[in-house]
Amino acid sequence: MNEELSKSLSDLNEDQVLNLVKKALDDGAGTMDILSACRAGMTQIGKRYESGEYYVSDLIMAGEIFKQAVQLLGGDAQKNAGGLRDKVVVGTVKGDVHDIGKDLVVGMLRANGYDVIDLGVDVPADVFIDTLEQSGARILGLSGLLTVAYDSMKDTMNRLTTKGLRTSIKVMVGGGAMTDKVREYIGADAMGADAQAAVSICDRWTTEV
Repeated sequence: MNEELSKSLSDLNEDQVLNLVKKALDDGAGTMDILSACRAGMTQIGKRYESGEYYVSDLIMAGEIFKQAVQLLGGDAQKNAGGLRDKVVVGTVKGDVHDIGKDLVVGMLRANGYDVIDLGVDVPADVFIDTLEQSGARILGLSGLLTVAYDSMKDTMNRLTTKGLRTSIKVMVGGGAMTDKVREYIGADAMGADAQAAVSICDRWTTEV
């Protein structure tokens, strides 16, 4: 069942994924086993995206299918859908209310086992700092589509330094107009061109720890 479920998700076959999840539950399969199969499918989707076979729209669809599968599993699966790996704080910075790219990153990180704290949009620097301190998260993702977001991102980086947190927090940035030159201006550690890149960056950082 696990391989069939993983392949169905990797092929973006929504109806088959949901039917297989329901059947597995009816047959008494463990929710964590089903969740692992779904995660394996999401991993394959990421690889197909990186190879150029899938596009951003496919990642969005995959995230929606994964979310529906987790909802069917309920209870422990919903709690553990993103709670097995490191915590990541993500938000669109102050002055910007775009959320599509940010939501895609959140969905892909959760599908890959990260415990994501989604702060939403138009988030002030102090809220990022407070959340990092309270949660103990060591990875921060700053999103912004508009150029006005660059200064907000830089302000957040400055606050991290002022609070003495900069050396212990890894920061990635992303957004429509983001370039490596802008990343250098902001002072972030990495730039994620898309949701799959964000997952790869977090995977690299968590293995380094």
